[in-house]
Amino acid sequence: MPQSQTCSDVLIIGSGLAGLTLALSLPNTLRITVLSKSSADECASAWAQGGVAAVLDPADSLEAHVQDTLIAGAGLCDEGAVRRILEQGPQAIAWLQALGVPFSTDADGRLHLTREGGHSARRIVHAADRTGQAVHQTLLQACRHLKHITLLQHCTAMELLLDVQQRCVGANVRNADGQQQPMLASHTVLATGGMGQIYPSTTNPATATGDGIAMAWRAGCVVRDLEFMQFHPTALQVGGRSVGLVSEALRGEGALLCLPDRQGQPGERFMLRHDPRAELAPRDIVARAIDREMRAHQLPHVLLDITHRSRDWLEQHFPGVMALCAAYGIDIATQPIPVAPCAHYACGGVQAHVDGRTAVAGLWAIGEVARTGLHGANRLASNSLLECVVMGRSAALRMAEQPLHKPAAIPGRQRKPGKSLSAESQQEMRQSLQQLMLHNVGIVRSNHSLIAAAKQLVLWRAQWRGVDPALRNQLALCSLMVDAALQRHASVGAHCNLDWPALEAAAA
Repeated sequence: MPQSQTCSDVLIIGSGLAGLTLALSLPNTLRITVLSKSSADECASAWAQGGVAAVLDPADSLEAHVQDTLIAGAGLCDEGAVRRILEQGPQAIAWLQALGVPFSTDADGRLHLTREGGHSARRIVHAADRTGQAVHQTLLQACRHLKHITLLQHCTAMELLLDVQQRCVGANVRNADGQQQPMLASHTVLATGGMGQIYPSTTNPATATGDGIAMAWRAGCVVRDLEFMQFHPTALQVGGRSVGLVSEALRGEGALLCLPDRQGQPGERFMLRHDPRAELAPRDIVARAIDREMRAHQLPHVLLDITHRSRDWLEQHFPGVMALCAAYGIDIATQPIPVAPCAHYACGGVQAHVDGRTAVAGLWAIGEVARTGLHGANRLASNSLLECVVMGRSAALRMAEQPLHKPAAIPGRQRKPGKSLSAESQQEMRQSLQQLMLHNVGIVRSNHSLIAAAKQLVLWRAQWRGVDPALRNQLALCSLMVDAALQRHASVGAHCNLDWPALEAAAA
């Protein structure tokens, strides 16, 4: 019996900030379908604490923001893309304000600007320390009020559909009831986010399995810079595991990183040994410094101390971090916060223009799944939410200029079924994959660890049949990431290989 097929003008796979921005920016004459892999509230955008980077202070400048981004990216950014995205910062903030995002303000009513690591000035617009939640909820509510936008939750894109001309015409989708159906579209947009779930400890939601990158690669897209996986320096550690993100803005407001003394209290401050910018160095430097100190002193974590700030001030500026820590019995007004690095952001992804166009006709990629060249080897804090808004709005303008391509109904590719595996077996496989990536392709790698990982992945891809599409995507993605790391013959940005020295970007 043939599968039923639905057709939209625009199919957006992902309901994070990039996807919702695109949906809201497209003409209301288009039929738009937005797919959410889980509930629409669960995405990395909604979990973002810091803010949106934009030059709004008269004492700041676009050039300073550009240079900060290039420095953080270790010289491997595409400067043209950097300028095209950053120059749209003020317009992006104005658009979000017009939608009603409740950004924090000073006593005089002006937007409050904070500072984060790698930035030479205060330029982070935020909603206390719950910026992602405030922005995402505002956009999600706006989408739900528009009749031309259909939001489908608990729908997983399994595979992109290509016609005989190799144009993308939609995706095969598994619905909430477990049934699969082709969803056809004139334009198919990947807004699937990152891939943090290939590691056992991550700030990413459970849906961030890298499906978009793997599907795009199979469809013929170019993928780049996958070796640059950014580890956030400060995830809250409880009982030897990461339980939540501690905003980088704390360090921007004076929090210090220290080694614990014998009583578990803040002892020696160590960041000045690693970088003159100390706690305000870019994330890759801070994460590696913490990792080195933990290894050298055999510590499960280090301490982040902001007890010099008053309780009232902390409750006003960091209510989210205070609530997170309090849930585990930590009062950050009087106690240091135990932190350690964990997987956070994919600087690479599907090669795309700032307006989201990819090498495959009819297929677009926006947000974290895309590689525009903005981040280079290491993302500068709070540039990612800006990229989501700018790419979503830019893609909408470009898409609106193009005539609609009516896709012909085509059958989905039939995969030869393999031996069915139990959910328990697949969970064990997933955990084995995560441990392999942590130990062999983590914050610090080596030629030996990467070659060993590559061999194991080849073996697993041959052995594991009948696995869930998400796990199949993770296997392909990990192989691509390991290959990219082996080809990078230098330690640069978020990629640190002990067998290759830190080189100038031109030699990387």
